[in-house]
Formats: sequence, structure tokens, C-alpha cells
Amino acid sequence: MPMHEVETSSGASRTALALAGLLALAAACWVVAVRQMSGMDMGASTELGSFALFIAAWVPMMAAMMLPGAVPAISRVVRADRGVLGAPVFAAAYLTVWTLIGLAVFVVYEPHGTAAAGTLAIAAGLYELTPLKGRCRRRCRSSVRSGFRFGLYCVGSSIGLMVLFLALGVMSVTWMVMVAAIVVAQKLLPPRAAVDVPLALAIVGLGILILVDPSAVPGLSQSM
Repeated sequence: MPMHEVETSSGASRTALALAGLLALAAACWVVAVRQMSGMDMGASTELGSFALFIAAWVPMMAAMMLPGAVPAISRVVRADRGVLGAPVFAAAYLTVWTLIGLAVFVVYEPHGTAAAGTLAIAAGLYELTPLKGRCRRRCRSSVRSGFRFGLYCVGSSIGLMVLFLALGVMSVTWMVMVAAIVVAQKLLPPRAAVDVPLALAIVGLGILILVDPSAVPGLSQSM
């Protein structure tokens, strides 16, 4: 076998190994996060508890939600660096950004009512339509060698969806799954107005529904 074919095969193997480890970690974090969140969901009125309890849930939660969407970026890093060590370094820096966001959440978050939840949902939907969201999402899908910088771009891309998550139930597994699915789809798929605009309007509509009839939204009635 020619040398360049050997190198190509070896590089593909390293990439596959790194990504398999990444996805295995994400799957394990889903299990941990769901267990940590068990019994804590009180809708919009959810309390975070102690800092230790919150951060023990937040970090695996972010790893579970955010790592699958980072697969293309980490794959590019592994191929460029020709080694699997680039993957954990990139992923650790990326998750550091989301951990810092968790610290900010712990400081500013307060249990709230359905009026605040509806208002925040409307704001989250409108953010999906802003140029800043579009720019950050495109940078999230481009070649970024720094995990920290990639994390900052992805925060800009996903912050509206995370606000929606915090507004509706920060310890809700149901909302976690739904928001994570959107986050991953937006990282893997190119922006398309035919999909993105209806999604944003649906989130705005959800916020309006919460304001008008919160009992129609599962999980929120307990916080009325």
C-alpha cells in the first residue's frame, strides 16, 4: 500500500477513534444528567439548590447537549493535528465556556412564574431571527481551531435556545431533549430560512401561548 494511503487510513482511524470516544462521553453524560435532574423539575419555578448540586447537574447536562453538535469541528481538529489528543483538549476548552455560562446562570437565575417564562420564550424566539444569531451559527460551522473560541461562537448561536430552556424548566428532561435536538441540528445543518424562520416564530408563538394559557404547556401548570 502506498505511503500516502497508509497515512490517510491511519488519519481516518484516529478521527473515528476520537469521535467514538466523544460520542460515548456524551451518551454517558446523558445518563448522568438525567439521574441528577430526577425529581428536580418544577417547571418555571424550579430552584437550583446549592452550587455544588447545580454544577454537578449542569456540566454533564452541557456535555450531553453540546458535544454531539461539536463532532464536525472536533473531527477537523483531529485531522489537522494528526492526533487524537486534539479532541479532548478541544472538547475540554469548549465545555469550559459552557461551564462559565453555568456560573452566570447560577448567579442570575431566580425561580419565576409563567409570565416571565412566556416573555423569555418570546425573546428567545426573536433572537433566533437576529443577524448576531446568524453570524455566530455560521462561525459555529466553520473551521475553528480553538475550543474556547468555538465555544464562544456556539454560545452566541445557542443562547436563545438556552434561555428558552431556562425559562421553561432548567431541570426538565423533556425540554432538555427538545432543545438539544435543535442545537445539534443547527450545528450540523446549514441555515435555511424556510426552516429557521418558522422555528423562530413557533418559539414566539409558544411564549404567547404561555402568557395566554400556561396550562396548555406541559410542565408549566405546576408553577402557576
